Amino acid sequence: MNRKLKMGMVGGGRGAFIGGVHRRAANLDGKIELVAGAFSSDPKKSKQSGKDFFIDPSRTYGSYQEMAEKEALLPEGERIDFVSIVVQNYLHFDVAKTFLKAGFNVICDKPVTLDLAQARELRKVIIKSKKVFALTHNYTGYPMVKLARDMVKKGKLGKIIKVVCEYPQGYAITALTGESKAISNWRADPKIAGVSNCMGDIGTHAENLVHYISGLEIDSLCADLSVNIPGRVLDDDGNLLVRFKGGARGILYASQISNGDENNLNIRIYGTKKSLEWHQEHPNELIVKDARAPREIYRRGNDYITGAAAENTRIPFGHPEGFIEAFANVYNSAAVAIKDEIAGKFPRKSGYDFPDIRDGIIGMAFIETVVKSANAKEKWVKFPSIPK
Repeated sequence: MNRKLKMGMVGGGRGAFIGGVHRRAANLDGKIELVAGAFSSDPKKSKQSGKDFFIDPSRTYGSYQEMAEKEALLPEGERIDFVSIVVQNYLHFDVAKTFLKAGFNVICDKPVTLDLAQARELRKVIIKSKKVFALTHNYTGYPMVKLARDMVKKGKLGKIIKVVCEYPQGYAITALTGESKAISNWRADPKIAGVSNCMGDIGTHAENLVHYISGLEIDSLCADLSVNIPGRVLDDDGNLLVRFKGGARGILYASQISNGDENNLNIRIYGTKKSLEWHQEHPNELIVKDARAPREIYRRGNDYITGAAAENTRIPFGHPEGFIEAFANVYNSAAVAIKDEIAGKFPRKSGYDFPDIRDGIIGMAFIETVVKSANAKEKWVKFPSIPK
């Protein structure tokens, strides 16, 4: 392809944190350009945001329905090649469905839909459309996460025995203690966010990271959720025991009231040969441990780092890469598939390295199973069957 991919965006207007992250990530390597958008449900705010982003006023739309309809009328090469969806959870399904049916590829923020039923229905729409659908579980984009995955695939850990994944944040502690006014957070509203706040927002990242690196599938889980912030109905802290298919066991914890923690996602995978440890706040290092030998620390950007980890590295060792770059790696991987789709070569037999609708379905099944277990007398709950 001798041009940049043309991107549209739904949501993510003025003041939206995640919209800015998506735009910076998509633009990082100069292969994608934002050319259209419906940036707010308020047409006036959408127009204002379009001006902020230097979008042609004729392609700044008052609604996503108008955007899908009018973009589809433009000639190929001028209309958007894909849409990035960064609206609230309850809108994901309708927006994705609208653009897929209009003939557009889709990159969607997580969680994929409001509930599991919608996720399964969206899978049918995606299959019928024959379009690309990518889900931005951005932590899969870190090079050292990809190195960890590669080590597991090559059997360097041996048989996986145990997995521990933690995602503590502490930003909501002042709302809990009454030191500040209740934090305005739409994720605390079940009508907008779904049946879970903390586990739905960040717990799904922990689940996805475990699945991406280890390849393990959940067999059953036992969950304890709690609501600590006064006036809330959805969880702000959760603790899980997990049984994986094949016999491995796991512990997963996610929290928004872990006082003093910022964005401390971390994972430890224990195998019979070796073990791995990775921390999101120190993403350029992967720790490899063995009871029989000194521990090793692999650092991003060195010549001994090969494969997907090297391919997703931009700058030499000693110059840290982080959150935006990881997000950009998801966009770049999806862009490969989108270019294949435009060229009539999608999908490749070798596959692609980005989260997809199956990851989204697993995430929604995870949320609903966690909530079911937390509310049940019989705590161990079987995980739903997930189509390949």
